[in-house]
Amino acid sequence: MRYPIIEIEVTQPLPTIRLSENDVGIALIVRRKDQAIAFLMQALPANSVLISAEIAKWIVKEAGNKLVQESIREELPHPTANLADFPSLTVAVCTKDRPDNLARCLQSLIKLQHAELKDNSCSASILPAAAISKTGKIPISQNQQNYPANIQRPTPRFEILVIDNASTDKRTQELVAALPSVRYVREPKPGLNFARNCALHAATGEIIAFVDDDVVVDRQWFNGLLEAWSENPDAAAFTGQVLPYALETKAQILCEQRGGFRKGFEKIRFGQILPGNTLYPCGAGVFGVGCNMAFRRQIVLQLGGFDEALDTGPSLPGGGDHDMFYRIIRAGYTLVYEPKYLVFHEHRRDYLSLRRQYSRSWGLGFTSYVTKCYLSDPPQREKLFRLILWWMNYELRQLLESLLGKHPLSPDIFLAEFFGGIAGLLGGYPRSCKRIEQIRREFV
Repeated sequence: MRYPIIEIEVTQPLPTIRLSENDVGIALIVRRKDQAIAFLMQALPANSVLISAEIAKWIVKEAGNKLVQESIREELPHPTANLADFPSLTVAVCTKDRPDNLARCLQSLIKLQHAELKDNSCSASILPAAAISKTGKIPISQNQQNYPANIQRPTPRFEILVIDNASTDKRTQELVAALPSVRYVREPKPGLNFARNCALHAATGEIIAFVDDDVVVDRQWFNGLLEAWSENPDAAAFTGQVLPYALETKAQILCEQRGGFRKGFEKIRFGQILPGNTLYPCGAGVFGVGCNMAFRRQIVLQLGGFDEALDTGPSLPGGGDHDMFYRIIRAGYTLVYEPKYLVFHEHRRDYLSLRRQYSRSWGLGFTSYVTKCYLSDPPQREKLFRLILWWMNYELRQLLESLLGKHPLSPDIFLAEFFGGIAGLLGGYPRSCKRIEQIRREFV
């Protein structure tokens, strides 16, 4: 089963779309003047045909207000993003034993790295899998422009830094060695937040952006971050939109039907209060996700870096991003969500991996983060306690809907997430702290 993902540019004539016999639905990325403004999904019979009039009606129904909003915004005065004023930027990719994913991610970043690529029409196409060798290397000729010896290569707009987090072989190192504009650093201690902290100290940029190795950045990704900064020069952190890279399996479709990693297409400036949200800022999931985030590096260092007892790997694969977002807000800073700061994430392809993600990352990871906040931030304990009650009620309601056949996900997914969360409440964070201390001792 498959949902083809098709980009629609609304300023151009709309196409007719024909599904194949293997397609069970369709997803549209709607763009206006190359800016993504909506994501639409719909189940359809195999071999369906959508004529342009039907597509137009669908877009107007789901994204008509956004189209009007963007048209008005274009006519109004607003800050102009100036690359010359933008702080220095390091883009960090933390990775472990996934050179093929990393190669694809790096290719999308390299396309945006050099100053001559200002044109919005620059391609963000993906390097065919056949072009990546078994070692994970990208042929240099396909990713590095060849400049004559007497012409200096343009200065990169940002630094790309790969943190090799305890990989078991040298494929990642060999891949990066073939890419002159990418820097390699090895972090031997296993755990994502160990790698993130390594990146904080190794980076040269005033701003550090983190993208996961299983994402591909949109061709407007850098422009989106630049716009977010120009509109919010006081912000300490930035997050962005995350859309699916592919919807080729049942697990990927189910993940996206529940909302995936999407946070909407409206700009949001998060300060010390959020009207209408009585649990703010404890429910840190409102801010964004860790596969696409950026910070003022010095501020994160002043806050002590990432908590290495969260996002530790298989034992506790989550919570580190939410913890940092929460600490940024609690320290009195501003966090900005910018939908044009967009990446495409490859969701879990098989059902067992999806269920494990719900159990460990979104169950155990979430409640371990909440436990850490409860222990370290007494003034927020009443809110955190109410957050846990809200979460339990939400999970049980979702489970009931699933049992009644009113939810696309099956009951075992919600049971996995619920019991993963209970495990986190029953000492998940303290246990992780003990594991991390043992890892630190091993690598002294």
